[in-house]
Amino acid sequence: MLKLFKLTGWRFLWISALVFAVDQSTKALVLRDIELYQAIQVLPFFNLTHVYNYGAAFSFLHDANGWQRWFFTVIAFAVSGFVLWWLKQTTKSQILLPVAFSLIIGGALGNAYDRLFLGYVIDFLVLYYEQWQWPAFNVADSAICLGALLLLIDMFKNKEEKDD
Repeated sequence: MLKLFKLTGWRFLWISALVFAVDQSTKALVLRDIELYQAIQVLPFFNLTHVYNYGAAFSFLHDANGWQRWFFTVIAFAVSGFVLWWLKQTTKSQILLPVAFSLIIGGALGNAYDRLFLGYVIDFLVLYYEQWQWPAFNVADSAICLGALLLLIDMFKNKEEKDD
């Protein structure tokens, strides 16, 4: 078992644990220190705003009858399990791909935890410009997006290496 953590992408699972811990810690601080719907301006384009997301990304299906909570929780655990298996398949020489997978796992589990135990995801990071506003998000969402970006970079990097 120790070999798996030395020779495969599982050696990066500490990133998943770190993402999960930071995500849950920041959400706990928001719950403790910011009232629901309260906005605190941090920068001229960035607020901390305490909101609940009952749906998925960009509040997709937020107004469904509650079934989405379980649907998105099951999807998060299924995707995490699949990515964990895929992470095990990576080799010791690979770095970018297992880091991307680890970020995705940590983020998916962070939001799944919220859905499972709270019934919604706590979002609090809001970017805006004048009248335009990006939907609120959290550390877990950021880790998932960063992981997806790293996957794309790895895909193009590997394509270029194969073309040479």
